[in-house]
Amino acid sequence: MDALTIAIIGVIVLLILLMLGMNIGICMMAVGLFGCLAVYLSMGREAGQALTAALLTLKKIPFTQATNYTFVVIPLFVLMGQLCYYSGMSQGLYDMCEAFLGGRRGGLAMATIVACALFGAICGSSAATCATMAVVCLPQMRRHGYDDSLACGSVAAGGTLGILIPPSTGFIIFGIISGESIGALFAAGIIPGVILTLCFCGTVVVICRVHPDWAPGKNKHSGKEKIASLRYGLPMVILFAIVIGGMFAGFFTATEGSAIGAFLSFLWLIISGNFKVRPFVAALRDTVKTSGQIFLILIGAYVFGNFLTVTNLPTQLAAWVQTLDVSRYIILFIILLLYAVMGCLMDSLAMVMLTVPIFFPIMTALGFNGIWYGVIMVMVMEMGLITPPVGMNVYIVSGQAKGVGLAKIFSGTFPMVIGMVVAILIVCAFPQTATFLPSLLGYTV
Repeated sequence: MDALTIAIIGVIVLLILLMLGMNIGICMMAVGLFGCLAVYLSMGREAGQALTAALLTLKKIPFTQATNYTFVVIPLFVLMGQLCYYSGMSQGLYDMCEAFLGGRRGGLAMATIVACALFGAICGSSAATCATMAVVCLPQMRRHGYDDSLACGSVAAGGTLGILIPPSTGFIIFGIISGESIGALFAAGIIPGVILTLCFCGTVVVICRVHPDWAPGKNKHSGKEKIASLRYGLPMVILFAIVIGGMFAGFFTATEGSAIGAFLSFLWLIISGNFKVRPFVAALRDTVKTSGQIFLILIGAYVFGNFLTVTNLPTQLAAWVQTLDVSRYIILFIILLLYAVMGCLMDSLAMVMLTVPIFFPIMTALGFNGIWYGVIMVMVMEMGLITPPVGMNVYIVSGQAKGVGLAKIFSGTFPMVIGMVVAILIVCAFPQTATFLPSLLGYTV
């Protein structure tokens, strides 16, 4: 059996294990280990030598990746988001957005989406953004008579912005695996993030025109109250300007920026008077738990990626795709469609780590910009967070919206998926939306 056949069998086995519900990190690690063993045996090595070589991979990769300085950015950005939540910043952001948008029909739903976008700018995680804003926004919308479908759909869709607007965990992992600049990816996600936010808000407007009874309440605020509400968003603006602005200006790297952000978040937790030992310990515990899950998947992805490299599958697949007599945009469409389907079945971060080693070489070989492709990939991945059967954000919202069934929430996210498709088409039609800011800031794009 040749190496290419072993690689294809390995990918099929991995997908079967994932569908059975096994842990993605352990699955990739196991398939990568036994796959390498099978490849070495097919090369004619003795069983003992093949086993030693395979185990050496499992010995070196976990230690090398777990001690990689670049990976420090993950727990620090996660910690920053956790500390911002416990400092009450999420409530302040929503109050500010409500003051400016609450006077419109569907204004509270739009305020929820915008608040999610702003919180995503200091969080980096879709799940954390969704869970945090669900606690803050759902009670307010339900109190004003909003239909559960619109209220829950707005929170679930708004939560997806956490993985697109920098700092984004998805971009961090994509950058680490693909070799693209994390700073450039952060810059590239800003304009598409704004476009997606506007598309979600536009979707709310359309929903309210079709079903005006779904958003009966208007919570108007005076000009004085609007100006006063700006103070709630000031800490977030300052934090974002220092961390992201400092990175773009070249004052510090992404890793250093994450450390500064975590420290400033801790400082604000004390200044705001919200520091308590128990919530602080909970923030640390959640950070360790989330980071541990990501690291396990990362290590598994590198073991599996090493297996693919040994089999030469990515290179051969890219070469084969280049020989196809079809437009490169058709190939792009097929890959994005595959992402959309996979997003309905598996975790988004796991999907990045599984597919980037395979599809990224194909996209760059076809002449597509790597930074632009990273943005498009993350946007398509976001669909999986609000579509069945996985729909992680839907399950998170369901946990907060007591008495609301999953079918009701999914019916609320369906129009948002349409808005997401519109945003993706805009970014596909105008790649400059993703590449303009990185180029402006001096990144090589």
